[in-house]
Amino acid sequence: MSQKKSQRRNRILLWLAVVVIMIFCLFPFYWMINTSLKTGPDLSSADLFPPNPTLDNYSSIFDDSNFTTALRNSVIVSGATTILALLIGSFAGYALARLRFRFKFALLAIILSVTTFPPIAIAAPLYKFWTDLDIYDTLYGLIPPFLAFTLPLTIYVLASFFREIPRDLSEAALVDGATHFQAFRKVVMPLAAPGLVTAGLLSFIWAWSEFLLAITLTSSPEARPVPPALAFFTGSQEFEVPLGTIMAALVVVTVPLVILVLIFQKRIVAGLTAGAVKG
Repeated sequence: MSQKKSQRRNRILLWLAVVVIMIFCLFPFYWMINTSLKTGPDLSSADLFPPNPTLDNYSSIFDDSNFTTALRNSVIVSGATTILALLIGSFAGYALARLRFRFKFALLAIILSVTTFPPIAIAAPLYKFWTDLDIYDTLYGLIPPFLAFTLPLTIYVLASFFREIPRDLSEAALVDGATHFQAFRKVVMPLAAPGLVTAGLLSFIWAWSEFLLAITLTSSPEARPVPPALAFFTGSQEFEVPLGTIMAALVVVTVPLVILVLIFQKRIVAGLTAGAVKG
């Protein structure tokens, strides 16, 4: 009986710890939603629930053409970065996982070392280089630097996942008359779906939330994505700190990422744990 009581107590303590951690992690997001539903004097209150909830802040941000343009820019840049990262990363990851050549692990280490460079280290040279190339303050000028930081992680995740796919499957496709590319496209890629989803979401989230490079390489509302656009956000009224409208904009920007993670959470876990356990 004492052992059962001890197990029950440990289980209760474990669940209490889980609840505390969830509240700690989710409370800032709840407070952001709470503030976004307040206007006027209610913004200065610390009420746990908005006394007079309203959607005026949301209607005002969507009436702001700069914010809607920034949303469009973020979708274009993040989507293009993710597609290119998956396209290039799938080929590179497959080569690193399946082909045998000298210095393969050294090459992978060099690729991963790119992620250790802080964006601030290349921001000034990129600004000068992009200005000389006449691609400063353009959407397509944001894609190459974003891709440079998302591609190494994409290659690493996909290479780890490709190692777990049995070689016999692709070899059987080759015996049946398929080309190497057909075996890769029709056999390997469908099996690598969890890894693709994981790498794609990580790339999309990084590109969606990148601030430093975005604000360095853009100067006009027509080319700014969401993070730098929020830095210049003024709200709907003059001489007012636009706390409510900024919070509403943050909710709009954050909710799509939360929905994507909730939808693909099982595939994300499978992709991140690929290669962690052998046998």
